[in-house]
Amino acid sequence: MFKKILIANRGEIACRVIKTAQKLGIATVAVYSDADREALHVKMADEAVHIGPAPSNQSYIVIQKIIDAIRQTGADAVHPGYGFLSENPNFAEALKGEGVAFIGPPPVAIEAMGDKITSKKIAASAGVNTVPGHMGLIEDAEEAVKIANSIGYPVMIKASAGGGGKGMRIAWNDAEAREGFQSSRNEAKSSFGDDRIFIEKFVTQPRHIEIQVLGDQHGNLVYLGERECSIQRRNQKVIEEAPSPFLDAATRKAMGEQAVALGKAVGYFSAGTVEFIVDGNRNFYFLEMNTRLQVEHPVTELITGIDLVEEMIRVAAGEKLRFTQADVKLNGWAVESRLYAEDPYRNFLPSIGRLTRYRPPVEGKRDDGTIVRNDTGVFEGGEISMYYDPMIAKLCTWAPDRLTAVEAMGRALDDFEVEGIGHNLPFLSAVMVQERFRSGALTTAYIAEEFPDGFAGVAPSESDARKLAAVAALINQSVQRRGTQISGSLANHQRPVGADWVVTLAGFTLPLHVRDGADGMMVEFDDGTTLAVSSDWLPGHPHANFAVDGTSIGVKVSRSGTGWRLRWRGMDVVTHVRSPRVAQLARLMPVKLPPDTSKMLLCPMPGVVTSILVKQGDTVEAGQSLATVEAMKMENVLRAERKGTVKRVAATAGESLAVDELIMEFE
Repeated sequence: MFKKILIANRGEIACRVIKTAQKLGIATVAVYSDADREALHVKMADEAVHIGPAPSNQSYIVIQKIIDAIRQTGADAVHPGYGFLSENPNFAEALKGEGVAFIGPPPVAIEAMGDKITSKKIAASAGVNTVPGHMGLIEDAEEAVKIANSIGYPVMIKASAGGGGKGMRIAWNDAEAREGFQSSRNEAKSSFGDDRIFIEKFVTQPRHIEIQVLGDQHGNLVYLGERECSIQRRNQKVIEEAPSPFLDAATRKAMGEQAVALGKAVGYFSAGTVEFIVDGNRNFYFLEMNTRLQVEHPVTELITGIDLVEEMIRVAAGEKLRFTQADVKLNGWAVESRLYAEDPYRNFLPSIGRLTRYRPPVEGKRDDGTIVRNDTGVFEGGEISMYYDPMIAKLCTWAPDRLTAVEAMGRALDDFEVEGIGHNLPFLSAVMVQERFRSGALTTAYIAEEFPDGFAGVAPSESDARKLAAVAALINQSVQRRGTQISGSLANHQRPVGADWVVTLAGFTLPLHVRDGADGMMVEFDDGTTLAVSSDWLPGHPHANFAVDGTSIGVKVSRSGTGWRLRWRGMDVVTHVRSPRVAQLARLMPVKLPPDTSKMLLCPMPGVVTSILVKQGDTVEAGQSLATVEAMKMENVLRAERKGTVKRVAATAGESLAVDELIMEFE
């Protein structure tokens, strides 16, 4: 077994590998850039080596810098994680030349499967179902349009060396094919140093289902079931689960056997994932093979009980697999939610800054038998950088069945506290309560179909509004009573606490009466219905569990002016609890309108302006591209909302802008 492993990565996956190495008694080495000097993986490792400036093309993907770190520390093995150099055959070969083990597949398999064009040819010859498409390289946008027309729209434009949703665009017409080709090429070049592009047919109403494979260097190769990864945004996975709610045993077996056949065709060993597109009739087509550990590997670990990182290390050390295909059993259901530093209220644009509060739910087995797991690479007080992927954590839950696992995920998301940056916790919570998600009717278009106008939060139903009103009433009563207990007040001048209040939230006005109950407080609404509510919440606590009508709900609580901001299950509301007279007067207060920015193009995220596509005096049409901004390895095209004339261009290409900073004005 290895004595020291260097992790050629950062963030949560570096921390994940370190945990298993520690379990096996293996020393670890972290590498870090300028931006990651105080990162969690650096603190967790036994040693750490600085490898350069913040941009990954000057640090994490520079092979020689990793080699230098290996020589400096004497590491005898390297785990690449995912992304960066994990699927670079030149890196694997360089390690071989150093006499250092690569904890991953052989370079020949990486090369064959890492190139999507070559991999499809190999898959077809191995008897694996493939999607129709153009497998040759494409030189320019006009050739891309010609090929797209021959295949038939819609088409998927992809970077040959891509991954993680980078360098991918769907085109429905010639204009989108031209623009998508150029954007994919630009992203591919900046992310992977390889701008080769190919095109294939886009399967409509598709599910994205992948098979986990694991093999050793002695010819043994097994599949460990599937993962459903259909809930995606911009081709990047957001929520995954295992197993899939769609597959039957026969399809699972057929997909697994084809995945193994493909692996054997290239002499594969270590962990790998074969991705398929599956249509509504359970016809499945090979998409690509990821020759590395997948981001979503925890859900497979939770339903199989197999530590994939440990198996990768053992395989790299020359050990045989410790189980056969017949030994692989799928137990229960697991769900994973990817917590991203993306603001769902601003069309999921990247958000950077300091984590002023970061409190994940407690990991481990719960009293109800469910399990919570959180893979993360950040900590409270740490900073989310603009240079890397926006993932903060991967929250996972396990239960004996799917709906229980989904319920456990909803509760865990309610208990997850993140402040200081924009993040997608409210969106993830909203998905967990959607009937379509709970029924398992998923496709890769799920987010686009269910949230066509973006995400603006969950509007509470009347039932939910009453629950939150009861919570607000309890909070108000606690604060009011606390105010009466201030020492030093004059005798016989104690302020009485009223029992009649009016709660307003999200368009609801709910008069209510409160009284003490046996186990807390009783809240009676004006129609006679009553809710019992209790909690151990104290003023200043940003989160607490409230028992409302016998059900425990986790609510985030904070002050908002004279009201209280309550967040629960994707709902984000400001509640005001007023006496009837004050509530009557409050209705007379004028509403303050936000400033008019309709004639401005503001930078929607912190990032670098890569191009300005118009100049002062130009007339622009609705939908026309105005500028591009790059943030967190993604290129974002900013378009005109309506026809107009450019009055002034305030930003220049290469300039770094903060969120809402002015790019241009219109007449």
